[in-house]
Amino acid sequence: MTAEQFLQKQNEALQKLQKKRAEASWKASTTGEDEWNRKTAEAQTEVSLYLSDSERFQEVKEFLESGELNQLEQRQLQLLKNSMVKNQLDADVLKELSVRSSELVGVFNTYRAVLDGREVSENDIRKILTDSKDNELRERAWHASKTIGSKVEKKLIDLVKLRNETAMKLGYRNFHEMSFELQELDRDVIFAIFDELKKISDEPFHQLKREMDEEIAERLSISIDEIRPWHYADPFFQEAPPSKALNLDSYYEGKNLEELTAATFASMGMEIGDMLENSDLYPREKKNQHAFCTDIDREGDVRVLCNNSSSDYWSTTMLHEFGHAVYFKYIDRDLPFLLRAPAHTLTTEAIAMLYGRMGRNPEWLGKFLGINEQELKELAGELKLALRRQMLISARWFITFSLFEKELYENPDQDLNRLWWKIVKEVQFLNPPENQDIPHWAAKIHFTLVPVYYQNYLLGELTTSQLEQHIKKNLKGDILSKEAGSYLLEEFFKPGAALHWNEKIEKATGEKLNPQHFIDQFVGDLQQA
Repeated sequence: MTAEQFLQKQNEALQKLQKKRAEASWKASTTGEDEWNRKTAEAQTEVSLYLSDSERFQEVKEFLESGELNQLEQRQLQLLKNSMVKNQLDADVLKELSVRSSELVGVFNTYRAVLDGREVSENDIRKILTDSKDNELRERAWHASKTIGSKVEKKLIDLVKLRNETAMKLGYRNFHEMSFELQELDRDVIFAIFDELKKISDEPFHQLKREMDEEIAERLSISIDEIRPWHYADPFFQEAPPSKALNLDSYYEGKNLEELTAATFASMGMEIGDMLENSDLYPREKKNQHAFCTDIDREGDVRVLCNNSSSDYWSTTMLHEFGHAVYFKYIDRDLPFLLRAPAHTLTTEAIAMLYGRMGRNPEWLGKFLGINEQELKELAGELKLALRRQMLISARWFITFSLFEKELYENPDQDLNRLWWKIVKEVQFLNPPENQDIPHWAAKIHFTLVPVYYQNYLLGELTTSQLEQHIKKNLKGDILSKEAGSYLLEEFFKPGAALHWNEKIEKATGEKLNPQHFIDQFVGDLQQA
C-alpha cells in the first residue's frame, strides 16, 4: 500500500468517526441530556480506539521514516502520529478517560448556581458583577458562581491523575508535558515568553489596575484595600470592568446581534448566513451556558453556541466565535480531511481574537452601531484605554491559568486551593477571599473540557497583534475592508493545516511568531505614557 492509499483510508475513516463525535457533543451541549453525554463518551471512545491501533501506528511511523513523501503527505502523517501517540493505551483506559470527562462536562452543562434560594444563570451572575452596587449581593453572587468547583473537584483531580498515569505509560513525565509536545509547542520556550511578558507588563499592569481599583472603590463606596474578587466584572477577573467613562451596553439596546455579526463579516467578503442558521444562540434551561464554535464535518457544517443578550459582552463573543467559524468555513475543501482544519489551535484563536477586538474599534462602532463621529471622537481615548485594559487583564489571566495548570499536573496532591490564590495574587494582583480552602479554581470548565489548552489563547493574542501590524503596514490599515478579508482568506484560512503553525505565520506575515508586536501595541505605549 502506498502512502497515498493509506492516507485516503485514514481520512475517510476519521471523517466519519469525528463527525459522529461532533454531532453527539453538540446535542449534549444544547440539550443537557444524559443520553447525549453518554453518546458523546461512546463516540469519543470510538475515535480513541481507532487511533490506538498499534499496527496502524507502526505504519504511520514507517511511512514517516521512508523519505518518499510529498509535503502534504508528510504533514498528514505527522499530524496523524501526534494524535495517535496519546491513544496508544488499552481500550478500557481510553473508555474510562472518555466517560469520566463526558460525565464532568455534563455536570457543567446543566449546573445552575443558587443565589438567595433561587437558581441563576451565568448571565445573571455576570449582570450583578457588572452593574450592582450592592457589595453584599456581589459577594454572594461571586461565591454562588464558584459552588460548582466543590461539586467537581474530587472527580476532576482523579481525572488529572488518570491522565498523568496514561502519559507516564507512554514515556512522558506527565500529561502536561505530553500535551505540549503533541501540540508541537516547546514548553520551555512558551513559558519563557510568558514569564518575560509578565515581567515587562508588571509595572504597566499595576498602574492600570490601580486606576481601575480607584474607579471601583469610588463606585462601590469602599476603600481600595477592601476590594476583593467579587468587586470586578467577571468571576475570574478575565474581563475588564466597565470604566466610569465607558459602558457600551446602552448602544446595543434594540440591536440584533446576528445582523451586526453578519454585516461585519460581509464587509470583508465573508458570508455567515448558513452558519447562523445552524447555530444555537440564545439561553434556555439545561443548555451549556458558555460559548464555542464547532466544525461538525469539515465540509461546511459549522455551528456556534452562544447565550446572547443585547450587550457588549455577547456582541464581542459573537464576533469572536464567528471568527472561528469563518476560518473553518473557508479552509480549502480540496485539502484532505486531516489538513482541512486550522494550522493549530492558536491560529484559530488568533482569528477569533482579531474579530473580538473589533468591539473596541472606533471604525466598527461607527459603521455597525451607528455611533456618530462626534461621539466617537469623545470615546476614542476611552476605547483605546479599554482595549489596553482588556488585553493586559486577559494576558495576565491566561498566564495565571497556564501556570496553575502546569503545577496541577506536576503535583495534583499539593494544596491546590492555596496554590491557586498564590498564583492569582502574584500574577493578577488580586486580594484573595478570606477563605482560600475552597476549590474556586475547579469552577473553570476548561480544566475538564479542554485540558492544556489555555496557553493557546495567549499565543493567539500575540499572533493577532502580529496580523494587525501586518495589515496596518501592508493593506492600508483597514481591517474591515474586502482587501483585508481577501488577505485572511487566501493567506491564513485557505491553507488549513498544510503547514506547521509557525511556518504558516511566517508565510502570512513575513516572520515567525514575535511577541514584540503585542508588547509594542499594549505594553510599550503604557510604558511611554
